[in-house]
Amino acid sequence: MKVITININGTARQFPDSTNVAKLIEEMQLTGKRIALERNGEIVPRNRFASQQLADGDKLEVVVAVGGG
Repeated sequence: MKVITININGTARQFPDSTNVAKLIEEMQLTGKRIALERNGEIVPRNRFASQQLADGDKLEVVVAVGGG
């Protein structure tokens, strides 16, 4: 199995090359949380998480919305 390196919020992490955004969110234990995800400078809409395949060298920024007041 080939491994790819993805930079997430400035930290390099390795994943199987078959990883998509939805699998990444699950791996990061963020399923069900309100998040925004940017891939290589472009926002990825939530409805494209399952179809957005990740590639070696991708740069992701993941922001989790935190409620409060």
